[in-house]
Amino acid sequence: MGLQHPLTPAAAALLWGFLLPLTAAQEAILHASGNDMPSPSKDYCMLYNPYWTALPSTLENATSISLMNLTTTPLCNLSDIPPDGIKNKAVVVQWGTCHFLEKARIAQTGGAEALLVANNSVLFPPSGNKSEFHDVKILIAFINHKDFKDMKQTLGDNITVKMYSPSWPNFDYTMVVIFVIAVFTVALGGYWSGLIELESMKAVTNTEDREMRKKKEEYFTFSPLTVVIFVVICCIMMVLLYFFYKWLVYVMIAIFCIASAMSLYNCLAALIQKIPCGQCMIMCRGKSIEVRLIFLSGLCIAIAVVWAVFRNEDRWAWILQDILGIAFCLNLIKTLKLPNFKSCVILLSLLLLYDVFFVFITPFITKNGESIMVELAAGPFGNNEKNDGNLVEATAQPSAPHEKLPVVIRVPKLAYFSVMSVCLMPVSILGFGDIIVPGLLIAYCRRFDVQAGSSIYYVSSTVAYAVGMILTFVVLVLMKKGQPALLYLVPCTLITASVVAWRRKEMKKFWKDDGPSGLCNK
Repeated sequence: MGLQHPLTPAAAALLWGFLLPLTAAQEAILHASGNDMPSPSKDYCMLYNPYWTALPSTLENATSISLMNLTTTPLCNLSDIPPDGIKNKAVVVQWGTCHFLEKARIAQTGGAEALLVANNSVLFPPSGNKSEFHDVKILIAFINHKDFKDMKQTLGDNITVKMYSPSWPNFDYTMVVIFVIAVFTVALGGYWSGLIELESMKAVTNTEDREMRKKKEEYFTFSPLTVVIFVVICCIMMVLLYFFYKWLVYVMIAIFCIASAMSLYNCLAALIQKIPCGQCMIMCRGKSIEVRLIFLSGLCIAIAVVWAVFRNEDRWAWILQDILGIAFCLNLIKTLKLPNFKSCVILLSLLLLYDVFFVFITPFITKNGESIMVELAAGPFGNNEKNDGNLVEATAQPSAPHEKLPVVIRVPKLAYFSVMSVCLMPVSILGFGDIIVPGLLIAYCRRFDVQAGSSIYYVSSTVAYAVGMILTFVVLVLMKKGQPALLYLVPCTLITASVVAWRRKEMKKFWKDDGPSGLCNK
């Protein structure tokens, strides 16, 4: 890379993070036990190369090996082997001084069963040119030095370890969960938008009132110029977040808390107002307010506050984030209006280019070779979070906090709840934009249907969105790499809506009309 000095730990972490998808590194479990009675035990994560050494898939089939601490010696020469020997031991050594494969050869010569390399900054995948060390047969694995220190403090100095690699489930249920959440949200948001349009049609009976209502709604309507400005702002924000993540992440968290609490209130209030009972009212400054809505607002604020306080609690905070995120997406789909299909095409096309650029093009621009979109969506490297099989690196901000942007639906994979949870936390994520952007098109289709007295546009665009999501998952599984969902959702939804309008000979009206309100004047 043109460096003329030794790699710093941070630079090494970035380099290895870039190389990790290209290596065969795989997580495994290091089950450590003390010899006290009762015998305490604890699981730790390690990385190994399955093409070099095979591990059993269950703890019962793993072999017990006595652990020996050699972190105070480099183990680069036979003279570094202690006098009592290392025969039939799993030796722990520090990273550095000489190549870890050289350490492995020395350990094997001394009769060791396994070499565990402890490192302070990052879990390094066991890769390298093993052809130069073809005689090395022992297990080589990498562990975090903090884990090793915890192991000694928790279990003492006399430790026995078992190493095994649990098999991953063939079926990833998180894809089904995300699929249901995404399709449900766009379908409900579009349907809700249609209900509001239907109520508006019933309430407005003359042209003058309709024009006054349109003027009030201009604040929520995207014109083609507004669409372009919005996309430009999105690009600027993405770049600013990448370079100033350390500070802006907290701004985004605060905005999300406020916006999601308001959105959750709007969603639940619409349901509560359909319930005829419990409509107790109080007077405040000449206005009557329902008591149940006051309690509802307190509940929504409390949920947002609890999430904000415990947002880094990986075990359950994702549930609150998903609830708030769904409400946020629903409220935007219901509130924001694209006036015609032309605006839909402009918005979806520009955001498709935006998505593709920040996922596929930015790796050729960034210093660490990672896409800006994936890094910002999954959080900085310090989170040790795994997203769709790719280790996420640090952002451009070297001291980025262990915070994640709350702009995604997150669903932990099965391994999250198993023994593999001690390793990098695997989650599936879907950005809010992949729900909101196609959802705005589906909402427009529903409003158009309401005015035209049909359901064909709404149903077909919703089905097209579902097909686009399935296509995204198929490509994800085949390529084993995170995908920009809009790359598949935008063509599916736009082409479907266009074909329906063309077959029904309504393309001119569908393309140019000033939203469904324009149909009322026909």
